[in-house]
Amino acid sequence: MPILKFTTQPDKLIIYHDSGCFLLTPYTASSIRIRFNANDQFCDKEELIINASPQKNVNFKVEQKDSCLVFSTSGLKIEIDNETLRFTYLDALGKLLTREPVVGGKSLEPIDVQVSNFDEMVALESRENADGVRIDAVNIKKEFSRKAFHTRLAFEWSDGEALYGLGSHEEGMFNLRGQHQYLYQQNMKAVVPVLLSTNGYGIFMNSASLMTFHDDAFGSYIWNDVEDEMDYFFIHGPEFDEIIAELRTLTGRPPMLPRWAFGYIQSKERYTDQAELLAVVKEYRRRNLPLDCIVLDWKSWPGDFWGQKSLDLQRFPQPDLMTADLHALHARLMVSIWPIMRPGGENWREMDEHNYLLGNRATYNAFNEEARDCYWKQTDFGFFSHGVDAWWCDCTEPFEADWKGAVKPEPEERLSINTEEAKNYIDPELINAYSLLHSRGIYEGQRKINDKKRVVNLTRSSYLGQQRYATITWSGDVPAKWDVLRKQIPAGLNFCVTGQPYWATDIGAYFVKRKKDLWFWDGDYDQGVDDLAYRELYVRWFQFGTFLPMFRSHGTDTPREIWRFGEPGEPVYDTLVNFLHLRYRLLPYIYSLAGQVTHEHYTMMRLLSFDFRGDPQVHSVADQYMFGPAFLVNPVTSPMYYSPGSHPLTGVEKKRKVYLPNGSWWIDFWSGEEYAGGQWINSDAPMERMPLFVRCGSVIPMRPGGQYADETPQGLLEIHIYTGVDGSFQLYEDEGDGYNYEKGKFTTINLQWKDTDRQLIIGDRSGDYEGMSRVRTFSIILHNDKSGVDRQNINKMVEYEGKVICVKF
Repeated sequence: MPILKFTTQPDKLIIYHDSGCFLLTPYTASSIRIRFNANDQFCDKEELIINASPQKNVNFKVEQKDSCLVFSTSGLKIEIDNETLRFTYLDALGKLLTREPVVGGKSLEPIDVQVSNFDEMVALESRENADGVRIDAVNIKKEFSRKAFHTRLAFEWSDGEALYGLGSHEEGMFNLRGQHQYLYQQNMKAVVPVLLSTNGYGIFMNSASLMTFHDDAFGSYIWNDVEDEMDYFFIHGPEFDEIIAELRTLTGRPPMLPRWAFGYIQSKERYTDQAELLAVVKEYRRRNLPLDCIVLDWKSWPGDFWGQKSLDLQRFPQPDLMTADLHALHARLMVSIWPIMRPGGENWREMDEHNYLLGNRATYNAFNEEARDCYWKQTDFGFFSHGVDAWWCDCTEPFEADWKGAVKPEPEERLSINTEEAKNYIDPELINAYSLLHSRGIYEGQRKINDKKRVVNLTRSSYLGQQRYATITWSGDVPAKWDVLRKQIPAGLNFCVTGQPYWATDIGAYFVKRKKDLWFWDGDYDQGVDDLAYRELYVRWFQFGTFLPMFRSHGTDTPREIWRFGEPGEPVYDTLVNFLHLRYRLLPYIYSLAGQVTHEHYTMMRLLSFDFRGDPQVHSVADQYMFGPAFLVNPVTSPMYYSPGSHPLTGVEKKRKVYLPNGSWWIDFWSGEEYAGGQWINSDAPMERMPLFVRCGSVIPMRPGGQYADETPQGLLEIHIYTGVDGSFQLYEDEGDGYNYEKGKFTTINLQWKDTDRQLIIGDRSGDYEGMSRVRTFSIILHNDKSGVDRQNINKMVEYEGKVICVKF
């Protein structure tokens, strides 16, 4: 049928058709919201994900042509077929981005929405597994709530087009073409409903229900389980950084994390008391091993009151003194807090009395603002007021139900088990959003009472918009296997490409040993750290972690402190120490990247299509990535020395295959050897090295070392220049904590290398903040310099007082 009627209003286009109504709203010139409803009215409900209104005066025009209606802004065009309502998306110059199938691009299937009725017949049953306490309601009755839709949005993706995103998933999918993925929150799934294409566009579903993605024999589409209407955004970049900037404009800018959060974080399951926490930090200091935070995992609460947000005073008798002692050692404390509370504790009683619990009477209702306020009040009273610095919001998908049994359920069975469990307690339209609201409560609660200490929230689940609440998401409780390490890389890359900037993994994996009666407790190393094969895996995981936004070791079954893996002079210990020190040398670079994340919508952990989208070779390179603009990171993901049981391997070459992206020259970080881009090489990869390359033209600020992130932050700063082409970098600095940066209290210094002139221009310092040094000493180091016969590094020292300096070589 042809389009029946359309109406153009100053800020929108409405199309009326026999199949329903379409609403196109330009939020920016490059971001168009598209809604499809079977009725002639669109939903008016609270926005959970979007926190922006359409920009004013976004110019658009609508043209009626013989075959289509054309909606266009200065950034993109959408052609809507008069007969089929097929949407075709083009850039401003008319280049095809993507299109829907000729028929069936959008569909709404009416459904009845059922919700739970927790009447007097409901009983509660308690269970406990490796993922904590669960309280289940049984004899739940379901009743009709409302009419809604299954929605289906289909596309015809082009040959050679690569798709990325959808969050962090254990399967290790990378380029999502030819794949299918289930989008629901689970221990090793952190869902973000965003797709980015190498054709230069992004799609984000404004939905919090179960979704599935398909590009397989069943079609190429995104299916939503429960929606009042279809609601999505189409965004044109074309570069990935531009798409992410649009996403964050719509859903929120990530705040700055404190500088210490980019240092090393030591965790394990678990430190049992106050004395052990302090002893571990003191041993790090005694050995001159850098450390910034230690983590207090679950069961810190008194007695058996699971989820109580206070310390067991028998094991932690002096909380205020404990945090003061840690702070005196220049270490912070992160504490695990849970949304689930076993009935009986003080926190639980307060929640129960105010009806702030969900239907199992154990999980607090994060969708209720008053319940979120109560949860933060309890957290503040039990922890924050005693000097605790950061939150580990564990189990933020509180209704998983498949972590049991010896056999892992089939994917479709797992989907059903977990989503049906969640739907027992949360409206089916919202089951993916619990972590988003939980994070909001923590962030807003802390911000209301303290502007001196930045919020840090390490959480196991995520959703679009959660980045505005200072979260870091980790990939869940994974087992110690080489194949799992390999899959962690694309998991992190597909997470960060959705606009979520901070991702982490348990260095060394959570489960190290194997328990035959539990499918997920499936590590390969029953001897733990005593197995030389596990030490090899741990070293490779640690090397990978050195180049992640958060650098954190964690797990069960075996100790995790550096000295548990050997002693000085032994290769494993020495390698761990060397990479630990390398992380701290790179902190000025990493913290500057964090400044760009907050102020310029940058992404720190970058799949190669961010920077080399035009090189088709990179589209399926799943085990390499850029860490900022300078470093090409190539983790080693197969054993070279030992198999489980400390059995030596023979005949294994100590190399790994590396692709050097086209369009740049590359320098081996370790050897200084230079390579042209656009080729595969076999790079040396002995135990003490992870293949690491620097892009020619990189300008990298580093510091000489240090034992914690805030140590002499205004001291000597090294500027490393990898010559060969022009390059630049912006050094960002602020107070390192607190929110004065939101008031403009930060500085930037532009560092520009002119290769032909052999000149570094250190620009004027912009801005200021309390405590900054007016005079700095820069040590400028040239790498790969071809001017001298021996090509040795060249070093110059300069004094900088905030005004432009030109340093000639």
